[in-house]
Amino acid sequence: MKVYEYLAKDVFKKNGIPVPNGILAETAEEAEKAAEEMGKPVAIKSQVLVGGRGKAGGIKFAENPSKAYEMAEEILGMEIKGETVEKILVEEKMDIISEFYVSVAVDRSAKKPLIMASSEGGVDIEEVARKTPEKIIKYHVNPLDEFLPYQARDVARKMGVENPLISKVGGIIWKLFKIFQKYDAHIAEINPLVITDKGLIAADAKLDIDDDALYRQKELIKIEKTKDEFAYVKLEGDIAVIGNGAGLTLSGMDMLNIYGGEPATFLDIGGGASQENIARALNLVISDPDVKVVFLNVLGGITRADDVARGVLDVLEASERKVPLVIRLTGTNEEEGRRILTEAGVSFETSMETAAQKAVEMCKSLE
Repeated sequence: MKVYEYLAKDVFKKNGIPVPNGILAETAEEAEKAAEEMGKPVAIKSQVLVGGRGKAGGIKFAENPSKAYEMAEEILGMEIKGETVEKILVEEKMDIISEFYVSVAVDRSAKKPLIMASSEGGVDIEEVARKTPEKIIKYHVNPLDEFLPYQARDVARKMGVENPLISKVGGIIWKLFKIFQKYDAHIAEINPLVITDKGLIAADAKLDIDDDALYRQKELIKIEKTKDEFAYVKLEGDIAVIGNGAGLTLSGMDMLNIYGGEPATFLDIGGGASQENIARALNLVISDPDVKVVFLNVLGGITRADDVARGVLDVLEASERKVPLVIRLTGTNEEEGRRILTEAGVSFETSMETAAQKAVEMCKSLE
């Protein structure tokens, strides 16, 4: 699960890593108001889950609120590598003295966490590795041992950090490693970690969580909300998963993995979703070009199966993009729900296992 920058920075801040003052905005008016509140030049940063946003024009600077409005209008709605910008982060513009790169990632070949750090921050780290590999410090951590602050200071020292800053940079590295562990991350990254007249600040933040550990990271899942108050997380697969309850949604994702599928979304419509909410959730995932099949996994309790069925038909009738839909439907008013689907010629399953297998087979047939 890739986490948006603004959420990653919330995590970093809660765990002791300084980040710039920032306000999330969804409209140009909100961006202008945020700039007014800050009372200083700001950075307007697109919130997308792909890299290269700076080169694509997804980061701009504004000297005043009216300029912030103008820049926000340019960025909102633009597409960056196929992802539409729906949110922007308005941050105070910093006076940067120098920049570092720091990350913790899973090294699959070594089967250990790998800390990578460099005095060359703010640039493409792959380019640094290619041209000047000696500037990248690599430090493997034994997963059976505790990573201690003195080891983090040793990484900072090897980076070439000046003596007065070794302890502070080492402290950031140590805290980043703790975040990596606490949140079951594939990667936790700061690029750049900047020195300003206010001290060290994480100017950017990246956090990718292991999908198999999402059940332990309900805090992050709850934060990821759409305007309709769905718990929604975009993933890297091609089968959208919708369920009524976090546990049921995660179970559906696990079942897809067992049969060789890859979830494209985690979307929890909650325990009492209405016909309208069902329709909005389906429209949300269908609008994602990466989604090839939708797996709707409903165990009706408060959510009624007949409401689910009607919501499905609303979408099938109105949607221009036709995406195959696999429905697992059981629970409250299930007979009425199944009758509605049957009369409309829409198939369904009562077993989650059967439905998940069918979704995977259907997706593979489209390749």
